Amino acid sequence: MVDELFSVAGKVALVTGGTSGIGRMIAQGFVRRGVKTYIVARDLDRAEATAAELAADGGDCFALAADLADPEAPAALIAALAGREARLDILVNSAGANNKEPIADVTAQGWDDIMDVNLRAPFLLTQQALPLLRAAASETVHASVINLGSIGGLHIPNWETYPYGASKAAIHHLTRALAKRLGAEQIRVNAIAPGPFHSRLTDTTSEATRKSIQTYIPVNRPGTPEDIQGVCIFLASRAGAYVNGSTIALDGGYIAAL
Repeated sequence: MVDELFSVAGKVALVTGGTSGIGRMIAQGFVRRGVKTYIVARDLDRAEATAAELAADGGDCFALAADLADPEAPAALIAALAGREARLDILVNSAGANNKEPIADVTAQGWDDIMDVNLRAPFLLTQQALPLLRAAASETVHASVINLGSIGGLHIPNWETYPYGASKAAIHHLTRALAKRLGAEQIRVNAIAPGPFHSRLTDTTSEATRKSIQTYIPVNRPGTPEDIQGVCIFLASRAGAYVNGSTIALDGGYIAAL
């Protein structure tokens, strides 16, 4: 028997950064559980190829293209979605950018490039999606916004990553501000702060990363697709309906053990 408490079947989701890494993991989890899922990437061909792969074992997955570094992109993306859907149950802001430049090498443009994707785009997407989110929400059924933060926004790592860490700390704060504003409308906003998951930003197979995991993470492994999928399904389902404004450290105990 399927436990309805955790059911997300029949919902509509938009997942940015859905062609790789954590975004793809999240989209895969939704598609497999009956969520009509739209994934977003800069390159439409890549997004369409990924959507076909995710839908291959059953489920609905569709591709949309947007360069979220462009300030006009969120409005255009939501307009494109609104041309296909009357509501949006789940918005996952997963697209991200990173750099690890030493302090002397950080430029104004480099700083802005990170902030534009990691902070401005999630805010503008949520803002533009409000009519669709409101259409999905009621006293008995909620809409869910899930922002991808990072443990890099909860502590200072052993390497230099100034705009990235600042952007992730800011997205945690923005999550709380949006949760306070939108909660009364049954639109819940939460963040997930992942530890090491394999992605284009984090190579969990490298010797340095493996050593770091063995040294600092109590469960002694990187995150898996099921780990991130489980939290997102919880937050998007009835099971998570009283969770609002939280930042969940999904890190195998790393932050707790500091």
